[in-house]
Amino acid sequence: MSWITITLKTNSASVEILGEVLLEQGALSIDIHDAAAGTDQEQPLFGEPGSPDGQIWHESEVTGMFDRNTDADAVMQSVTKILQLSEVPVYTVETIEAQDWVRLTQSQFNPICISSRLWIVPTWHKPVDPEAVNLILDPGLAFGTGSHPTTQLCLAWLDQHLSPGETLLDYGCGSGILSIAALKLGAARVAGVDIDPHAIEASHTNAQLNACDQSNLTFATQYTVTGNTAQKVPQYDVVMANILPNPLIILAPILAEAARQGGRIVLSGILEAQATEVKSIYEQWFDMKTSIVREGWVLITGIKN
Repeated sequence: MSWITITLKTNSASVEILGEVLLEQGALSIDIHDAAAGTDQEQPLFGEPGSPDGQIWHESEVTGMFDRNTDADAVMQSVTKILQLSEVPVYTVETIEAQDWVRLTQSQFNPICISSRLWIVPTWHKPVDPEAVNLILDPGLAFGTGSHPTTQLCLAWLDQHLSPGETLLDYGCGSGILSIAALKLGAARVAGVDIDPHAIEASHTNAQLNACDQSNLTFATQYTVTGNTAQKVPQYDVVMANILPNPLIILAPILAEAARQGGRIVLSGILEAQATEVKSIYEQWFDMKTSIVREGWVLITGIKN
C-alpha cells in the first residue's frame, strides 16, 4: 500500500484554514512544520513560561497525506477555488511507500557508548557490556534518545562530575534519560520536569525499564519556586536543563533559585553562537565556566555564588 503527500507553503494567518480545506478534500492526515526548519532562519517554538500563546511559524509548510489514487492537481484546483486565490499555489507531490515502520525506526538506533562505563541501550538490543551502567531506553516516545550531541554532552558531564549522594533537577526531562542516568550514577534524589505530559509518561516507562527506585526519582509537568514558608520548594546540588536558548533565558531566575548556594548549573541545547548570550544571563547568579563544544552544540556550566 502507498500514499501521496501534497505539500505547500503558507503564512501563519492561513495555516489553519488551509489544513481544514485539505482535510475537506480527503486528506487522511495533516502535518504542519516550520518551512525554514534546518536553516539559520528556523524559528523555535516552545510553551515555557513567558512565551506568547498561539504561536505559529511565520512561514509554514502544510502537508496533507492522501490515498494513492488521489488526483493532486484536482485537489489543488479545489483548494484554489475555495480559498479564492488568484492562482494555484506552488506545491510538491511525493509518493510514500508502505514500510515496516517499527523495524525501520529500530534500525536507526544502536547502543551508544558515552564512556567506558556508561552506555545507552535501546530496548531491542542486548547490552554490549553487561557490567557497565546501561541506560535501557525506548526511543521515539519523547525527545532524548541519546543520539543528539546535547544529550551526549549532558551524559558525559554526569559521568565525569556527578558525585554520589548529590541531588539533581532535570528541567525538560524528555524521555527521562538524564534523570535515570543521574540516579544510576549515584544521585541520592532526582526530579525530572517537562511541560509535555507525554514526556512524563515516557520518563516513567523508561524508569521502569531501568528498574529505578522511584522513591528517589520523581517526574512532574511543573516546577514552582514560590510557596509558603511551611512548604519550602527544594533546592538541588545540580540543576540541568537541555532545552532551547530562549526558554533557558526566560527560565533563568527559576533555574537559579532551584540551585543551592554553591550548587552547579548545567545547560545545553545551545548552539555555539548562542552560548555567550546565555552565559551572560546566568552570570547574575553563577560563576560561569568554559563551554564544552560538540558538533557545534555547547554545554555550559556554572557554580552558584
